[in-house]
Amino acid sequence: MPFPQTPDERDRPWVMRTYAGHSSPAESNALYRRNLAKGQTGLSVAFDLPTQTGYDPDDELARGEVGKVGVPVTHIGDMRALFDGIPLDEMNTSMTINATAMWLLALYQAVAEEHGHDVSKLAGTTQNDIIKEYLSRGTYVFPPAPSMRLITDMVAYTVTTMPKWNPTNICSYHLQEAGATPVQEIAYAMSTAIAVLDSVRDSGQVPQERFGEVVARISFFVNAGVRFVEEMCKMRAFTQLWDELTKERYGVEDPKHRRFRYGVQVNSLGLTEAQPENNVQRIVLEMLAVTLSKDARARAVQLPAWNEALGLPRPWDQQWSLRLQQVLAYETDLLEYDDLFTGSVVVEKKVAELVEGARAEIARVQEMGGAVAAVESGYMKGELVASLAERRRRMESGEDVVVGVNKFDTTEPNPLTADLDTAIMVVDPAVEAAAQEAVRTWRAERDQAAADRALDALRQAAGDDVNLMPATLECARAGVTTGEWAGVLREVFGEYRAPTGVAAATGGGEADETLTEVRERVRATGEELGGRLRFLVGKPGLDGHSNGAEQIAVRARDAGFEVIYQGIRLTPAQIVSAAVEEDVHVVGLSVLSGSHLQVVPAVLQGLREAGLDDVPVVVGGIIPDSDARRLREQGVARVFTPKDFGLNDIMGQVVDVVREANGLPAHPREQVPAPA
Repeated sequence: MPFPQTPDERDRPWVMRTYAGHSSPAESNALYRRNLAKGQTGLSVAFDLPTQTGYDPDDELARGEVGKVGVPVTHIGDMRALFDGIPLDEMNTSMTINATAMWLLALYQAVAEEHGHDVSKLAGTTQNDIIKEYLSRGTYVFPPAPSMRLITDMVAYTVTTMPKWNPTNICSYHLQEAGATPVQEIAYAMSTAIAVLDSVRDSGQVPQERFGEVVARISFFVNAGVRFVEEMCKMRAFTQLWDELTKERYGVEDPKHRRFRYGVQVNSLGLTEAQPENNVQRIVLEMLAVTLSKDARARAVQLPAWNEALGLPRPWDQQWSLRLQQVLAYETDLLEYDDLFTGSVVVEKKVAELVEGARAEIARVQEMGGAVAAVESGYMKGELVASLAERRRRMESGEDVVVGVNKFDTTEPNPLTADLDTAIMVVDPAVEAAAQEAVRTWRAERDQAAADRALDALRQAAGDDVNLMPATLECARAGVTTGEWAGVLREVFGEYRAPTGVAAATGGGEADETLTEVRERVRATGEELGGRLRFLVGKPGLDGHSNGAEQIAVRARDAGFEVIYQGIRLTPAQIVSAAVEEDVHVVGLSVLSGSHLQVVPAVLQGLREAGLDDVPVVVGGIIPDSDARRLREQGVARVFTPKDFGLNDIMGQVVDVVREANGLPAHPREQVPAPA
């Protein structure tokens, strides 16, 4: 299949991508080839959660997660299949990968070498921003210090070997989804960049005279929300601060090296399940915010699909998002002029306000010892959880209007969602079993001695002060698997559980009448059952998107529950064990990765086997109606999805299920008072 030639900057103002990958390398390859034939000018690879967190498909923690939110890549054979027939030396490939970024880059390079490509000509980006993983997405593996070492080694390696590659992509996108205000998004992203650049400088692996090349390969990945003016000004503030930082702190004199280079995905979190057709205009407005200002224009844009709040988009949905970009770039005249906002008094005032606020917050983080210290102390995470709680409060109160959700919510029948079972893509359950069998076959047929030697060399390098990229490349060439590579580094570096931020966060604002009423019901129900109500909030599987779970935990605490929340990445057995040890009254499970039909029944079965079949279970996440029905049939008391935005209402329903499970009347006031 022929692919379009890469046009120059005059014909293509940015790299056009859709974030894609699912099921298997072969199926994802077919999707990429179709998208490239439709005019997409770069690739953005979505990896599944086992790949992102360093597990093979047959690991216990990978259950239900294989091929769900991205493509599984377990070894070099999978990488060959993923890019079969695609000329890597002509591609600009973005890989959303963090903790295992070094491993995926090594696999990519090894396949390019097999194709006979000049490695120095490979272009693309590994996201590789581990700081934001501790704060938002949750796909970290190792503690902060060794994680920073992996990033540092990749930066040093690519500067000389792969000079067109962006080895790390400072990602503020997920910070905004986790609650960051524009000031926090700028400040925490810049603080992360400082941590990376300081680490590379202090490692001594790059001579000072080449440090400008390091700065030139640092890129950013940002979020664009629907507040058009604020988001556009945010990007101008980012540009100003980056130029200032790289010149003053690192002495980079070449303006080309100091250029703020960023890609963007517009705000997926702002997409709504209710009236999802409204998401199209949201996406367009958010795209305009990062393209209209020529002096702060994105270098790459990828757009979500209108139905992402419902489930996995189909190829047609992704095509629609690609066409939005193409209409803007090739039909309109919006990109033919100099910056439209230069000299605007309103814009200049807003940019100055954002810059001032970001400088103050950057200084606060630096006083703590930098971004790593602010992660370890829980400061940044607590600030984000609190900001998101306040954002939720404003939406629930109606201060912030979300069309179709908390206002203008009457609607005509929607032909786009008339048949929800076909409005989203569903991954075949057989995918996981096939991947498990494939990796077992791979291990059995490879040169085991070569794999063992490569792993031993990696173990030794990890224990020494050497660059880990050469040893990782040897592992890739020897047929080592993702789980084996990460497993060796887990042995040497250990694992890490980041602060949840829940303890330090407040719910925001004064309690309204609804929350006061729920508090009274929680208190009264606890008294009837002989103690305070205990609510276990659990995140089963590898899904690290914990924003929803954290907000439920904060609101439940504010409503008077005793909350047990141990963070992300728990096995069903661990959740059941916590329910037993804490003697809880209700279990809440949060699943956004699509693995709900696997992990939720496993928890239900574990509770029954532990004698806790009378403890009700509620579930929240991106769960299609048909799946919600199946979960309820299996014993789940309530299923909540993004359309259920009222947290106080959710708390009230949690009290309802506790009362139902314990044979109490619906309302405490109906209970006959016990004699004194």
